[in-house]
Amino acid sequence: MTDVVRWGILSTGRIAKAFARALKDTPGAVLAGVGSRTLDAAEAFAREFGGKAYGSYEELAAADDIDLIYVATPHPMHAENVRMALNAGKGVLCEKPFTMNRSEAEELVALARAKKLFLMEAMWTRFMPALAEVRRIVESGEIGPVHQVNAELGFKSEAGPEHRLFNRALGGGALLDLGIYPLSIAVALLGPVDKVTAQADLGPTGVDEQTGFLLRHNKGGMSVCSCSLRARLPSELTIAGERGHVRMNTMFHHTTTVTVVRADGISRTVPTPFLGNGYVHEVIEAQRCFKAGLIESPGMTHDDSLALMGVMDEVRRQIGVTYAADQANAEE
Repeated sequence: MTDVVRWGILSTGRIAKAFARALKDTPGAVLAGVGSRTLDAAEAFAREFGGKAYGSYEELAAADDIDLIYVATPHPMHAENVRMALNAGKGVLCEKPFTMNRSEAEELVALARAKKLFLMEAMWTRFMPALAEVRRIVESGEIGPVHQVNAELGFKSEAGPEHRLFNRALGGGALLDLGIYPLSIAVALLGPVDKVTAQADLGPTGVDEQTGFLLRHNKGGMSVCSCSLRARLPSELTIAGERGHVRMNTMFHHTTTVTVVRADGISRTVPTPFLGNGYVHEVIEAQRCFKAGLIESPGMTHDDSLALMGVMDEVRRQIGVTYAADQANAEE
């Protein structure tokens, strides 16, 4: 194995382009190929970012000079695309949300484990410097024993009903697109979830346009999370202890500062700059795991992804949002 990890990107959309830009800023990463449903789209992407163009996802997965594949297709396609890549013998980094529900996620995890191939959900916030700094401050005891996390992420979307954010056939809704961020970090900070209570406002297309959920964590403590496609929320995250709190500042999922506020009135703001556009850190971790022969990352394990999908399944059950994948799984 060489020091260079050869990446293939499956899809040519906005997130795929952001990931391609991140590869340019990642040591030891090279974009070897891009796959699209049309050769024209793949060639246009390759002209801008490099790599060989493939006119189908299957051709990219079958290519001999690809080590890892980044799946950036719409949410409902994740399970099918990841399955195809794993069956072709490729390791996979799959954009969040991992799948549409826990049942699909369990199938993919079982397949990766059986084939001994690397598989990770691309939850880039788990590897950002800001979260590492928050954990360091909490572990230092400066804010005392922690008991609560409050996190939200939201903006007012002007997209139409056919857009992926509101289109149920494309896995639309605030929870899967935005709510996964506060959920994932709340669990990373407070541990597994025992109980979920959720409320939502559903839109005319049948997806949640804003959702709030209260989580009781089994190691103690609670988190209050919300997401919205209707309102521009502060989009901050606060973890509070008995002697103060730490705040991941505005747009917490890629903040460049965290602020510590102590009960004695002392406060400070700590710079937490990140590399490139932020995706670089998850790429570095995926490459580290791949080179080490690991099939999962200790920072975003298979069980982490399964648990998060399970929580979102329960939130959706309570708010009454279903997708075609849920019906398909129920019929199997």
